[in-house]
Amino acid sequence: METFDVVVIGAGPGGYPAAIRAAQLGASVAIVEKEQVGGTCLNWGCIPTKALIAAADTFVRIKHAEALGITVQGASVDYAVMIGHKNKVVTQLKSGIKQLLAANGVKQFTGVASFKDRNTIAIAVNGAGDSATAPQTLGARKVIIATGSTSVVPGFLPKHERVVESRGFLDLTHLPGSMLVLGGGFIGCELACMAAMLGVKVTIVELLEDILLLLDPDVRREVRAHMEKNLGIRVLTGKPLEKVAADAEGVTGNFGDEVLKADLLLSAIGRKPVTEGLQPENAGVKVTERGFIEADDCCRTNVATIFAIGDVTGKIQLAHYATAQGIAAAENAVSQKPHKHDTIVPNVIFTAPEVGTVGLSEDDAKKQGRAVKTGKFRFAALGKALAVGETTGFVKWIADATTDQLLGAAAVGPHATELISEATTAIRAELTVRELGHTIHAHPTFSEAWMETAHAVHGEAIHAPPKRKK
Repeated sequence: METFDVVVIGAGPGGYPAAIRAAQLGASVAIVEKEQVGGTCLNWGCIPTKALIAAADTFVRIKHAEALGITVQGASVDYAVMIGHKNKVVTQLKSGIKQLLAANGVKQFTGVASFKDRNTIAIAVNGAGDSATAPQTLGARKVIIATGSTSVVPGFLPKHERVVESRGFLDLTHLPGSMLVLGGGFIGCELACMAAMLGVKVTIVELLEDILLLLDPDVRREVRAHMEKNLGIRVLTGKPLEKVAADAEGVTGNFGDEVLKADLLLSAIGRKPVTEGLQPENAGVKVTERGFIEADDCCRTNVATIFAIGDVTGKIQLAHYATAQGIAAAENAVSQKPHKHDTIVPNVIFTAPEVGTVGLSEDDAKKQGRAVKTGKFRFAALGKALAVGETTGFVKWIADATTDQLLGAAAVGPHATELISEATTAIRAELTVRELGHTIHAHPTFSEAWMETAHAVHGEAIHAPPKRKK
């Protein structure tokens, strides 16, 4: 039996950085992945969706180019070619990860890993429960669990090719003429926007009172209004989708008294941890009732030699958060001085318009009993936004009313997913509103909006009218 200092289970955006970091620190490292390196993010999530969203956004820009004096005739969509581009990007990135692992001396194994005990990992090469394959066994002084999550498909949905979750949707080689999206969260709204931009008739059904409920109301309103008015997406909230049926002709379901019909139904109601076949109980690792493996801010489980990171921990389910956890877990597994991973995590949503948030939302800050002050600046008043014809949305600062310290930020509109990085840095550095406002920003750029918004917190924005005095 070959023994390693660190064995990482799962090669997604948390697992493979953990393996590389542990190897950089001089540890002997093995990584076990049951499917594809890069995990859900690279193969069936972040990267594929963004490749398709980028293509859809380009198509929309072409259709509206006349406003900038550019006439384009005959623009059309070849979805199969888009899928080919998506697959090419995924393949290239997977190859790069494999090369990075090899270059750092990480030994790679393919199969389903399970605990025999806290220091012994079995790998079923042909899948868990395959009695024809004798499992390979690895010794592990430390283990990092990075098995991720998978889509939840509710039991009331029929099993049919016209009913898919996000992974199945991304495997389609052609788009439906119409689709129902069950769930108004990040994944559902992103894919709904992408499909609508490419001409699909989309209806979102959300049981709760609104879509994207984790966002502040003003941000939600901005996104929903654009989705409904500019993309033609129908958004239905506050009731369940019932009596769902699917056949060769399409999918139907009841929303209250109304019968909805479409060519396809996309289920996007959440994700669950992947622990099937892992057998954490053999190592004494505690699992919650919902199947998550709890870990502290140093990524330690209840077993001293075992760490857990990413979606399987039930914390923030974002790839970049898993990466931060993975690096911290590797450093803590190899060194003797444990440290916490960062907890200021930007959140990005690739809807139309894009959304980026970080730190405390306005609602959360108020729930904590903080006295807060906010500032907002719309892109419609920004020179660069007007010049390029991208004026939807705004940026917002949330600050402590007593100390002036920046607590949170939100951006909704063009390049919001990129702009949020500046806000993340400012909040992590514990800057005040005035310090950010006094920071010179290049002109003309979208990032100027942060400076203008900081001034707006104090009622001193140069390029916005003053607030009306009460």
